[in-house]
Amino acid sequence: MLSVAHISKTFGSVKALDDVSFDVHDGEIMGLIGQNGAGKSTTFHSILNFLQFDGQITFNGQPLSADDYNLIGYLPEERSLMPKLTIAQQITYLARLKNQPASVTKPKIAPWMAKFAVKGQPNDKINKLSKGNQQKVQLICTLIHDPQLIILDEPFSGLDPVNADLLKQAILDAKQRGATIIFSSHDMSNVEEICDSLVMLRDGQVVLNGTVDDVREQFGRTRLFLTTDWSLDELAALTGVQKVNPLGAHRYQLLLNDADAGPAIFAAVTQGEYIQEFSQQPPTLDEIFRTEAGGEHVE
Repeated sequence: MLSVAHISKTFGSVKALDDVSFDVHDGEIMGLIGQNGAGKSTTFHSILNFLQFDGQITFNGQPLSADDYNLIGYLPEERSLMPKLTIAQQITYLARLKNQPASVTKPKIAPWMAKFAVKGQPNDKINKLSKGNQQKVQLICTLIHDPQLIILDEPFSGLDPVNADLLKQAILDAKQRGATIIFSSHDMSNVEEICDSLVMLRDGQVVLNGTVDDVREQFGRTRLFLTTDWSLDELAALTGVQKVNPLGAHRYQLLLNDADAGPAIFAAVTQGEYIQEFSQQPPTLDEIFRTEAGGEHVE
């Protein structure tokens, strides 16, 4: 388990982190989210010991040691491959920095390339690869030494949905073997899909912390999706309805002032008859992010 306890970091007059605390358990994927400048990179760099900070960070109950850093896999947001090296040279070199000998790494390279559908051969140079294939090679570098703690900063950058799914499966495989994973993305659908928990930072402070479901539920089930022959005006006139958004033929999203209005709306619209769709949900992570990250509130 990774435990971040009351860490703070100041750069000149700017407080990048202000008493940030969270835990990430073995076999858990935690999403670290927030706007640019919220403190995500500073948090990563603190965990990786790239900078000094106030507070304490422990892994499995102990301060991170030199040996522990060999058990970390880090994928930075910016691509950090050496373009003149071959794929095999790049992967082998970075694995050696994590104390994995070349004799162990080399037999793994071709299977990992096949797993990620990398278009190229181990002896192809990095600069001959597309941006998407470079991203896949960088993720291989992050995972090939079977790290126990994995930090992924925008891992799906530049990937189409098919290739993103290949990488998601690799992340889920790492979770299955018990790795502790922190995942950062501005795409809230990715966070909602693969993360067990999340921490949202705003101006260096934690503003949301909990499981994905618990975070969504704390904003109330104020989104109601239904398919009905009722008109938009008829739905808008129902008690408790703040706004009606048409979604397609006879399909609507109702924004509610109060989640408790749901049962009365259900009774009014169905009148005891079958209805094809009636689903009352909390806001999506994307809706929560757009408001909470900027210090506003979800309607």
